[in-house]
Amino acid sequence: MIRNTQSRYGVVSMVLHWLSAVAVIGLFGLGYWMVGLTYYSSWYQTAPALHKSIGILLLLATIVRLLWRWGNPKPQPLAQHQRWEKRLGAWVHGLLYLLLMGIFVSGYLISTADGRGIWVFELWQLPSMGELFADQADIAGVVHQYLAYSLIGLVIVHALGAIKHHLIDKDSTLIRMTTFKEIK
Repeated sequence: MIRNTQSRYGVVSMVLHWLSAVAVIGLFGLGYWMVGLTYYSSWYQTAPALHKSIGILLLLATIVRLLWRWGNPKPQPLAQHQRWEKRLGAWVHGLLYLLLMGIFVSGYLISTADGRGIWVFELWQLPSMGELFADQADIAGVVHQYLAYSLIGLVIVHALGAIKHHLIDKDSTLIRMTTFKEIK
């Protein structure tokens, strides 16, 4: 089942969700680790290049994911979900996308403030718009850091919500994003 239905997510939504989850967690870990590298580390240039390349691929996947989301039916909340759970779930999903977009923009502003574009695995280059405002790299760097910490915190909340639904509520919320079988 490629497309979503009223009762579950399709393969495309599931693959994009889990690839995004792995990328977000991996990029956070890589970013956290690489800011501590010294000039003499063998990873001093490699880690940021990897971080930027994966970040741009995640941006592209997120755009595809949003387009897919808008062009597909959205599985309906389960009947046993409380009104507050539905609202909180919608807010969390919206905030996840908003934080991701803020991280993409701030990362771009950091990386291109010196006028150089961003090479993606040395295959193609995302062009630079140069420095758009004073101290762009520093200001965008602080924004990028705080947004990344906020995103990882919200990812934890999102994961805990899924675990709560699975272990405590014993409903199919998590199953709808992890299995290819039709749920009744």
